Amino acid sequence: MDLKLLLFCLFLAALLIPAELKGGKDKHKDKHDRGHERGHGHERGHGHGRGMREKKKYKFKDILEDIFFQIVDAGADEDEDDEDADWLSELVEPQGTCNPNPCNNNGVCKEKGRGRFKCDCPKPFKGKTCNRGPKVCRRGRCGRGECVLIATPPFYECKCKVPFQPPDCRRIALCEPNPCKNGGTCVRDGEDFDCQCPPGFRGRYCHVGPNDCYVDDGESYRGNVSETDDGKECLFWNSHFLLDRGVDPFDDFEDKDGLGHHNFCRNPDGDAMPWCFFRKGRKLFWDYCDVTQCPDPTGVAPTASQATSQTFTSGPKTTKVPPSPTPPTDPTYPPTKPSQTSQSSRPSPPSPTPSKAPVNPTAPPQEFPTCGIAQPKKAITRIFGGRKVSPGAIPWQVSLQVKPKGSSQSFKHICGGVLIASCWVLTAAHCIEPNKDMQVTMGGLSLNRLDNSSQVIGVEKAIPHENYRETPDAVYNDIAVLKLKRTGDVCAKETQFVKTACLPDAPLPDGTDCTISGWGSTEQSDYGSNNLLSANVLLINQDKCSESKVYGNVLDPGMFCAGHLQGGADSCQGDSGGPLTCPQNNTRVVYGLVSWGDQCGAKNKPGVYTRVTNFLGWIKSKTEGAFP
Repeated sequence: MDLKLLLFCLFLAALLIPAELKGGKDKHKDKHDRGHERGHGHERGHGHGRGMREKKKYKFKDILEDIFFQIVDAGADEDEDDEDADWLSELVEPQGTCNPNPCNNNGVCKEKGRGRFKCDCPKPFKGKTCNRGPKVCRRGRCGRGECVLIATPPFYECKCKVPFQPPDCRRIALCEPNPCKNGGTCVRDGEDFDCQCPPGFRGRYCHVGPNDCYVDDGESYRGNVSETDDGKECLFWNSHFLLDRGVDPFDDFEDKDGLGHHNFCRNPDGDAMPWCFFRKGRKLFWDYCDVTQCPDPTGVAPTASQATSQTFTSGPKTTKVPPSPTPPTDPTYPPTKPSQTSQSSRPSPPSPTPSKAPVNPTAPPQEFPTCGIAQPKKAITRIFGGRKVSPGAIPWQVSLQVKPKGSSQSFKHICGGVLIASCWVLTAAHCIEPNKDMQVTMGGLSLNRLDNSSQVIGVEKAIPHENYRETPDAVYNDIAVLKLKRTGDVCAKETQFVKTACLPDAPLPDGTDCTISGWGSTEQSDYGSNNLLSANVLLINQDKCSESKVYGNVLDPGMFCAGHLQGGADSCQGDSGGPLTCPQNNTRVVYGLVSWGDQCGAKNKPGVYTRVTNFLGWIKSKTEGAFP
């Protein structure tokens, strides 16, 4: 008996120890990788992918297991978020003065000396800068349903997950009332159901009609598709999960570009086709939708009587999709499609800051004469909580991809990077793998599809920092440069979607609002996105981050901490080696590189980044005169 027990213990040890060792190593390599689900891009190739594999059916048990749909006492955690909501803000200790007033929502600013300030917030607003309003969508408030924000009391509404019924989404009624639209038949399958749709109709609820399609890039699409191409259910555009607390979604974006209180796919930012946000656990993602392109584009939006005038219900409440949006009043949201205006009706971007390099009239034209100025096709300024990147908004973002040296295998994304010159990319040293062929892609938003804006360039040489090292507690000198292969006189070519980020020329103050970006999907990760995501983070005071309850004395001057005031859904979305960019001199500078961290969005454990200002001399010495 003892021998059997011993053999069983040895078997368990053989399984668990290697995983434990790998997890320990990965802990310091990428705080943004942990907790992600493996993306679906690599097995789908570069096509759109619809129909290439069976969609996962959303089942009754999935609703029961979803953390957002757990049945809890709505008042049980009234202070759950408030208690820790400003933990990171306390670490940041934002610097600045009261002119201009940093306090939101008519908060009164009081200077405290030493470049510090305090905001006295009017009720009901809270937070270091009075940025947090009343939270009406607390956990458990909608039972087995999604809580969405509305403009009138009680300022929220519950969208129940079928078969759960309004008003509190706790009562089950399977097929009664019939959730299937347009004459669809509801067929029971235990606690689940299927809709058998009449000819020409599709979708989980038969709510997508035969004329439901999009033309051009789908900016005019007003149909009823509400699933991604992999069958993920879209979030409502006014979901509390998408929006910052205290934001009035209707004041901000209702009916602009077809957005509003529904979860139908739209294209509000000039992307390639309609898309939507969806959720996995507490993480926010986006993807293109399972929507059909009209077979014979005429340049006129489809009338789609079935698609634009039908109703969609969740229980007895009915929402009607308007046949056309309210004409936008914001000049940055023209009512015509980009292809019709050729961008001519939009305000011109600000003139780029001239390069500091001396002008030589006999020299050939310089590639990337400016840096740090993006020209996004169309920013989604009204989706405050969304972390989707608009085309051209982060044109210096790079995907670093590898395959075994000399093999015929496909390249796979492992890290992020940032373009700093036509032939040079900055990334983290821990991303450099020996005996691998390397390439970078830039200009696109997706890992699983190449479009006309994408550029794919081979890596000629990888140069990690000579003093790069890992310890059980931290990663030091985590920086590398990649020399790209030339085609003629250049490597990367400047376009609206491919530009360089500037190098910083001075330290930035604590509390500066910066941006991280990446796909969060690597060979080691098992929870990521195929589509580029971004998040806002604040630079954190170095002394605060070096306190014993945070990271202690393991930080050196080549590192710094940054995080997001609210933590949570958007605090882990980025890749190792990817850029942390900040505003400086009217441009965006690459101030940091995603490096390491302990856990992901946990209290007192913000992300740690390579401090680029400490390595400016090293970068310039390795890039062969690319910088003056």
